[in-house]
Amino acid sequence: MGIISTIVIGLLVGLVARFVKPGDDSMGWIKTILFGIGGSIAATYGGQALGLYQAGQGAGFIGSVIGAVILLVVAGKLSSKG
Repeated sequence: MGIISTIVIGLLVGLVARFVKPGDDSMGWIKTILFGIGGSIAATYGGQALGLYQAGQGAGFIGSVIGAVILLVVAGKLSSKG
């Protein structure tokens, strides 16, 4: 997968994750893309390692969104303590 497609998928996953997660997530496009890419990486390796789905399945997108939501929650908890 090329860098442009990674950025576009990261943006889509990040936007969906921000929409799904309740609360105020005031961040820019770059952070949204990075959280989407991070969630995708975590969910891809985690889901495939556990045997939940194979590469290229639609469940991977759902897993990516869940991974990005988890990252958003963790980042929100860490930033509120500082």
